[in-house]
Amino acid sequence: MSLPRPHPAARAVVTGASSGIGAALAEGLAARGHALILVARRVDRMEELAGRLRRDRAVEVEVRGCDLADVRDRRALCGELADRTISVLCNNAGFATFGGFSALDAAREREEVEVNVVAVHELTAAVLPGMVARGSGAVLVTGSTAGHQPMPGAATYSASKAFVNTFAEALHAELRGTGVTCTLLAPGPVRTGFTAVADVPEFERRAPGFVWVSAEQAAGQALTAMERGRRRAVPGAFAVAGTVGGRYTPRAVLLPVLTKVIGALT
Repeated sequence: MSLPRPHPAARAVVTGASSGIGAALAEGLAARGHALILVARRVDRMEELAGRLRRDRAVEVEVRGCDLADVRDRRALCGELADRTISVLCNNAGFATFGGFSALDAAREREEVEVNVVAVHELTAAVLPGMVARGSGAVLVTGSTAGHQPMPGAATYSASKAFVNTFAEALHAELRGTGVTCTLLAPGPVRTGFTAVADVPEFERRAPGFVWVSAEQAAGQALTAMERGRRRAVPGAFAVAGTVGGRYTPRAVLLPVLTKVIGALT
């Protein structure tokens, strides 16, 4: 089994744990007996989740209010995690923006890169040396099918997910034989608060039902893939098709199609 066994002194860390896939990952890890550190900005939601997991799963749960777009918050969190025994890291926090890049708020675009890319890089760098030294650990990176293709109308998001998709798969190969694994979760559309945060609430109504998976389905497939030491998990038939299409369709064909589709959905 590639997912480390629970230990009272070790912690599994989940970022973006206040809702959606992050909350479902926390539920799944607690069900397997892992003590947790939950990380997100919305402390009230995490405290509610933590209370339920302590009661129902009898595991220790710590809550860290942290804005991963803020360098000082990230630095403090990385410093703490580097000094502790972290057995599992789920890099799940992230968000998207939609619209023409030249018209979007530049500060918000930078925050997107800080959360989706820099935080994943820094948190992984903080815990990985300890995992390798112990010969045990598991890292999950929540990427996206968007990272397999440039997306006009979501340029920063697709570029940020291209980074973490590639980062996770490269680490998976680098870590072979160390006792530590890295798995990429690359979902398509997932029913969470994602579209509300991205300020495109109509997306959920306009996108057909067959493209969606639940947060529980995505998290469940991610944890199964981690247990089996797999390189990646792609939940749902639509996400699988999107992965193949994004990788192999000629850009001259793909880009005009994506421009129309994203424009119609947002």
